[in-house]
Amino acid sequence: MKEFPEGAPCWVDAMFKDVEGAKTFYGEVLGWTFGEAASEYGNYTQAYSDGKAVAAVVPPMPGGEDMPSAWCLYFASPDVAQTAEKIKGAGGQLLMEPMQVGSFGSMALAKEPSGAVFGVWQPGEHKGFEKMGEAGSYCWAEVFTREPAKADAFLKQVFPYAAQKMEPGDDPATAGMDFTVFSVGGVENPVLGRMKMDKDFPPDLPPYIQVYFAVPDCDEAVSKAQKLGGQLHFGPMDSPFGRFAALTDQQGAAFAVIDMTTTAGEMPQMSDA
Repeated sequence: MKEFPEGAPCWVDAMFKDVEGAKTFYGEVLGWTFGEAASEYGNYTQAYSDGKAVAAVVPPMPGGEDMPSAWCLYFASPDVAQTAEKIKGAGGQLLMEPMQVGSFGSMALAKEPSGAVFGVWQPGEHKGFEKMGEAGSYCWAEVFTREPAKADAFLKQVFPYAAQKMEPGDDPATAGMDFTVFSVGGVENPVLGRMKMDKDFPPDLPPYIQVYFAVPDCDEAVSKAQKLGGQLHFGPMDSPFGRFAALTDQQGAAFAVIDMTTTAGEMPQMSDA
């Protein structure tokens, strides 16, 4: 199974009060099937696409029933304890200290200085995504923040990222956009985007990481999501990267869907950041 380089997104999971409702929703929208709940690990339940592990859902931990549902993106680390120290040293906050998860690996949960929550995963038996970049699986993520300089400096201190800034160019859709792409092992291997939240974002919306799942048809996925109680917040919109839309599921967890086979427009120019 694929080994993920340090700093590469390697897994996603989400907590839901209604796990069965989440399974129904994502089973319909993304075509997922689900394994047995692991009772010894808080009923952690893996999701599969074409029989390959792509995500997981879990009920709230005791005392966490009031936490909002949200997708959490995990970044690969060869040493989660060392990464945790880097997080603290770079001005981040540890929400969960490094802990061993049986023989599967070790994890930590953290918040970058501007407020977006993420996870760190040091693999054991569980390496991470068994499928990505294809329909029914994770394909991309973006940090949305109102303090881009703070988030960018943090990410480059914690992970071995190279950064490139997108040049707005002549496209009205990207005019004034503040967007940076982080890469691992060279700019030809982009792993994460960072978008500045502008006045179009509700002022009470905290910084977050938007997770994108690939679908064969963006509009069809949006329609299915809405029929199941999901809400459309942006799109569907065409772009050089694919046709995409931003949604929340029926329990309020934000995510995006993208059909990467339907592209429009020129790829934006990038410059070193």
